[in-house]
Amino acid sequence: MQIKSFLTILLCFFGLISIAQSKNNTKPFIVVLDAGHGGKDPGKITTFGYNEKDIALDVVLRVGKQLEKSNDIKVIYTRKRDVFLELRQRAAIANKADADLFVSIHCNAHNPQAHGSETFVLGLHRNESNFRVAQQENEVIFMEDDYEQNYEDFDPSSPESFIGLTLLQEDYLDQSILLARTIQNNFAQKLKRRDRGVKQAGFWVLHNTYMPSVLIETGFITNRKEGDYLNSERGKQEISKSIVDAVLDYKLSLNPELSTESISFENTSSIPEIIFKVQIAASSNKVAPKSYNFKGLSPISRTKPSSVYRYFYGQTTDYNKAKELKNEAIAVGYTSAFVVAYKNNTKISLKEALKTKLNTP
Repeated sequence: MQIKSFLTILLCFFGLISIAQSKNNTKPFIVVLDAGHGGKDPGKITTFGYNEKDIALDVVLRVGKQLEKSNDIKVIYTRKRDVFLELRQRAAIANKADADLFVSIHCNAHNPQAHGSETFVLGLHRNESNFRVAQQENEVIFMEDDYEQNYEDFDPSSPESFIGLTLLQEDYLDQSILLARTIQNNFAQKLKRRDRGVKQAGFWVLHNTYMPSVLIETGFITNRKEGDYLNSERGKQEISKSIVDAVLDYKLSLNPELSTESISFENTSSIPEIIFKVQIAASSNKVAPKSYNFKGLSPISRTKPSSVYRYFYGQTTDYNKAKELKNEAIAVGYTSAFVVAYKNNTKISLKEALKTKLNTP
């Protein structure tokens, strides 16, 4: 009897160790926060005495402080003080960390009447305005030593230089747009800020990151009223909270099962009107949905609900099977693959799809 009790205690002890090790081995969700400019590069400056580099750093530190309260999020900063960093250094920090998200924070500048926020993802410029914003942010390379060698033939003043920049980020475009749209919605709906939209432009710092990435122009410091707001305690607090909320919502949207870990789907039958697919890529390029174009995966389907083509691997009414398909996609190199859901041919959130399954007898 004593031996049996002793064995039970040992099993419990080693079970607790196993659980602890499992938790320790879980990779945190890594967010790299990038405060634009810094040191000898002030960014945009105004006659009101506001410097872009100072506002950007203040907002980044506030965002990081809030995100660090989540046990499963690790925050890495490209800078935490007023120092100069090369653009390539910023991207290298994110890539070395194997980050899940890269968020670069800036302030905009134009004529005194311009106002509102806009969030950029990497892409070709849709108009002259987008090109101008990217050009201003990219011209910092001229402050770097050996910039001609480090950036080869890249010329911030030439639109042709940006065409090649879009290729590396296309695998992450859809997720970048998702985060950007969530940020803009928070600015517009919660803060009643003017929404200048989600835009695409050729930012070098976004081009060289290998994860979903956005660049936020929080507002125009050249507009006196907006500049006062951006530099105020209230403004920096509201803006940082909106960004934090967007990052948390984005994280949850990619992993909705994290909020339903205790739910078992073994006894829930497949629901015909709910279809799960695995999104493996998003691109402005139209590619034939053939297995040889997608590392041997089959079947592949393609949709174009907006200006971006989305590519999916497989489809099933079984959520557990969809997760297996996602793992298969990740195994062949689509590391940013994620499950999406459709109801009667209309895309819905995974949370809604799983809730439907649970409520179905």
